[in-house]
Amino acid sequence: MINWNDYPNFTKTEFDCKETGKNHMQKRFVDVLQAIRTEFGKPMTISSGYRDPTHSAERGKSNPGAHTYGCAADIAVSGGDAMRIIFLAYKHGIRRIGVSQKGSGRFLHLDMAEQHGFPSPALWSY
Repeated sequence: MINWNDYPNFTKTEFDCKETGKNHMQKRFVDVLQAIRTEFGKPMTISSGYRDPTHSAERGKSNPGAHTYGCAADIAVSGGDAMRIIFLAYKHGIRRIGVSQKGSGRFLHLDMAEQHGFPSPALWSY
């Protein structure tokens, strides 16, 4: 169980599933995100954290995505800040990074799902 008071820059609500309200984030992953945020020195907006397997973004997948394991987050960020977060994520041990930097919904996906059989390292764009 995560003690959200240990994270001065994040709240549980940011990571709650947007459709069910459930939250099964892994402490190890949130610890790394907090380390990244501390070094980044600016707010990091979490646009998606935990996703219940029934979430609409997960239902159509043949296998559950990293968000369903509580070890992934999408961060709303663009430009130079996105590049800095990618650098910091890699520095802090994140080896799975998705990049969406086109249009209005720019974000980075960071995850530590290799422990669940996801290929690592992995870098992709949306």
